[in-house]
Amino acid sequence: MTYTTRLFIFLFLGILLLPTSCKEEPKKALETTPITFTKEGDLSIFTKDGDSLITSLAIEIAESEYETATGLMYRKSMEEKEGMLFIFPDVAMHSFYMKNTEIPLDLIFVDENLNIVSFQKEAKPYDETSLSSQVPIKYVLEINAGLVDRWGLEVGDRITYERL
Repeated sequence: MTYTTRLFIFLFLGILLLPTSCKEEPKKALETTPITFTKEGDLSIFTKDGDSLITSLAIEIAESEYETATGLMYRKSMEEKEGMLFIFPDVAMHSFYMKNTEIPLDLIFVDENLNIVSFQKEAKPYDETSLSSQVPIKYVLEINAGLVDRWGLEVGDRITYERL
């Protein structure tokens, strides 16, 4: 076999194999690390007409601008005795929405004296409707939907919390 014939066969086979070697691999789904609960404190809820403990929770605390904007977004679940406490630098009307939030929630709005002043119950996942505190507040506690009613929480009940 001559040099020219070998070169021709080599080029011919190279051209035949070229389309298969340049195929793109199928795109893989993005793998993300699930966001998990990180206990940063303990919170207790007491009745308004006494010191009777209603319930206690492990809490994450959101107080930076990023933390308060993100909140419980992208979470798949939350245990019954867990919640997120938002602490704002000011006492003002605050609104929340459920964008990118997969868990239905109850929102408990709390004033600067740690008294519960209003609720938004059964907030729907991914709903971007504004959920207002309706009165000026300093804190918001987010818990799983339905717990406000199950625990019998009322306006005037109070919270205490302690950071770890």
